[in-house]
Amino acid sequence: MSSATLSVPAVSRPAINPWFVAVAVIVPTFMEVLDTTIANVALRYIAGGLSTAVTDSEWVITSYLAANAIILPISGWLAAHLGRRNYFLLSIAVFTLASLLCGLATSLEQIILFRVIQGLAGGGLQPSSQGVLLDSFPPEKQGQAQTLFGLAALLAPIVGPTLGGWLCVKFEHGWRLIFLINIPVGLVALVAAYLLVQDPDYLKKERAELRGRPLNFDYIGLGLLALVMSSWEIMLSKGQEWDWLGDVFWRIQTLMILFVLGLGLLIFREMRIKNPIVNFRVLGERNLAMSCIILSCAYAVLYANSFSLPNMLQVLFGYDAYRAGLVLSPGGITSVSALLVAGFLLGRGVDARWPITVGLVVVAASSYWTSLLNLQISPTQVIWPRMLLTLGLGLIFAPVNVAAFKYTPVHLRGAAVGLLALLRNEGGSVGTSMAQTIEERREQFHLSRVGEFLDPFNPLVNSYLERAQAFFYQRTGDAAGSRQRALQALANLRQQQAASLAYFDVFWMCAVVGAALVFLVLFMKRSVAEKGAHVGAE
Repeated sequence: MSSATLSVPAVSRPAINPWFVAVAVIVPTFMEVLDTTIANVALRYIAGGLSTAVTDSEWVITSYLAANAIILPISGWLAAHLGRRNYFLLSIAVFTLASLLCGLATSLEQIILFRVIQGLAGGGLQPSSQGVLLDSFPPEKQGQAQTLFGLAALLAPIVGPTLGGWLCVKFEHGWRLIFLINIPVGLVALVAAYLLVQDPDYLKKERAELRGRPLNFDYIGLGLLALVMSSWEIMLSKGQEWDWLGDVFWRIQTLMILFVLGLGLLIFREMRIKNPIVNFRVLGERNLAMSCIILSCAYAVLYANSFSLPNMLQVLFGYDAYRAGLVLSPGGITSVSALLVAGFLLGRGVDARWPITVGLVVVAASSYWTSLLNLQISPTQVIWPRMLLTLGLGLIFAPVNVAAFKYTPVHLRGAAVGLLALLRNEGGSVGTSMAQTIEERREQFHLSRVGEFLDPFNPLVNSYLERAQAFFYQRTGDAAGSRQRALQALANLRQQQAASLAYFDVFWMCAVVGAALVFLVLFMKRSVAEKGAHVGAE
């Protein structure tokens, strides 16, 4: 059945200007998504401040993402039973309180606990804010509503590393500020949402009907979901550190078994019960299924790039966290510009498949461009490919959301939004993990290959060593020591070249992923945000 023939209940628009409502819901959403990346550059500062190992501080990221992933699929159920407005306000309040507790934590165990609470609260902000936006704007402006939501969901992970690096470098105990800055923003957002956000009539009616029914909560499904997502997040976070399937303690293997068995049981159960906690039936709609894959993989590319590029600049070029973030920050300009262009095109009736295709091609081209760089580049030569990447992602975000919900029945949209948000976030987790794994393993590969040509029979090697030894001898007067310094300089150069090639392999893989996603657009149905067609989602 096409969207034109779907019987969609009328949505009562609030008397308040929808742009005010948009600001009220975008700010806390931006704050929540920001916290998925802002702590990435601060891990060694957190480890130093709490006197723990850097590898252990990674649980600050893992715990937040795992908790966030658990709550996202059930956010629709919670919003329906608590009321979307009440759930949204509760999420902001708890998220803000948890941020305060994170900033005041005195041990790693405390901050992990508070990050779990923060992730559980933050998981409800994305789907709720998207539903509020789409119900607040008239049908002909649904493309603009998706663009506004994209501003928060796409800009936040771009701004996060820059802001986190600046706070850590410029302020003593700056790592605490990455959590404490949420306090004033959260309080203002809470007051604004309390005054401006209201539930539409159809949600009030739905909630009233649910009150008259017995509470039928899928506790078994929630337990399986928690098992699956916790196993998945820990496996992604610790996989490379524990050597994946080569783990001699069988931690990764155990997590993988738990994940596969748990996912199988979860799908089996949720497909057989009437009120599932995760409704996998929505993936039977082709556009939604393709949109989930495209958006998840696009976020994997974004997070892989956001992880690898600043690391490369710090490790190989000597940038600090703040300066590496500055190189990445101009990408926000093109992402905003692309979001506005995409919103304009959708409002003009352009088929969403066209900007999605163009965006994916641009993402692939920008990643391939980055893979062609070398160690003699200037900052501007990094900025332009990054800006091109965010341009492509900006063209994708709003259209793929319009395509995802175009043919989804209104009673399934709550489940669809939660599932789409979950897969989008998990795409970021996968991208970060895979970037780390590819970089470390390909560095070993390139180290071995580069070493094949460094032997005493290579005249270029001998020439380099002679010049280096002469250089050090002029400054030290120590012949034996100069020879050792020359050999060490050559070893350092070998290590540097191998590391750079490994980073460029990550970007090359991102280009392959972006190009492969173009073919998925062929399986999507025509998706036009036509005037009067409600493509909103709860």
